[in-house]
Amino acid sequence: MDMTFDALKQKMKTINAINITPFDDQGRIDWNDLRNNIDYLIRGGISMIYPCGNTGEFYSLTLQEAMEVTRKVVEYASGRATIIAGIGYDVQTACEMAKHAEAVGADGVMIHQPINPYMLNGGLLAYYQKIVRSTRLPVTLYVKSEQVGLDVLREISREPNVVGVKYAVNNLPLFAKTVKTVGNDIVWICGTAEMWAPFFFAAGAEGFTSGMVNVDTGRSFAMLAALKANRYAEAMDIWEDLRQFEELREKNSNGNNVSVVKEAMRQLGMCSGKVRPPITELQPNEKEMVRQVLVKWGLLQ
Repeated sequence: MDMTFDALKQKMKTINAINITPFDDQGRIDWNDLRNNIDYLIRGGISMIYPCGNTGEFYSLTLQEAMEVTRKVVEYASGRATIIAGIGYDVQTACEMAKHAEAVGADGVMIHQPINPYMLNGGLLAYYQKIVRSTRLPVTLYVKSEQVGLDVLREISREPNVVGVKYAVNNLPLFAKTVKTVGNDIVWICGTAEMWAPFFFAAGAEGFTSGMVNVDTGRSFAMLAALKANRYAEAMDIWEDLRQFEELREKNSNGNNVSVVKEAMRQLGMCSGKVRPPITELQPNEKEMVRQVLVKWGLLQ
């Protein structure tokens, strides 16, 4: 769908859903389950969907698979939601992915943080500039490390098609300082989901990402409504309701992140639960913990 950058910024001030990439028992992408996943999110009220995010196991997909996931999600959404495609890797590949996302009708792209172990400000800025300038689409940056600092974000935010930052560094004083320094011409999104959303909103965020919405959208929307109305006590009650699920996802240095979501979906009959290496399925006791949460939430008998 065509929209102005300003209109997209307003739409981003919500739940930014990171859909899964479902696999069958042979490890191939299950396109039917992907269609059902997108339909489930949209029926649940989700208006912003990010294929090829980390909950979508971006780094476990081949380039061809990732581009096909983007194409299919645009097709499945069929104009019912705004689609922001995850892109990344080296500069040339990211530019190719951005051009592909534009060609298949995505509404924007999200640049994953570079995975190169050696990064300097000048190189980071050049990396982002080349990708941003390769596309007419609006661009969101995914920041996961303090290595992407104030100077880089301040400079790249001057590019006219940079519309937002998904900030996934759980350093709230630094985040608040970054928002104040870089400014509010872009949308600041809490990139560490419901577990951190109340705290990030207090520091300047206006939306948050979510992988949990693949399992249940209602609780996320309840939190969003409370935060937008500055009802922080209510938001923290919802936070407490979600805490066990989200803490299980954070186990093993976030190694459980996708596995917990997919296991919950498996128990609800929404996908096979299969993940690709280096991720693994949960241990039996962890699967039981997921079941207990689903029962507590009234989603499972």
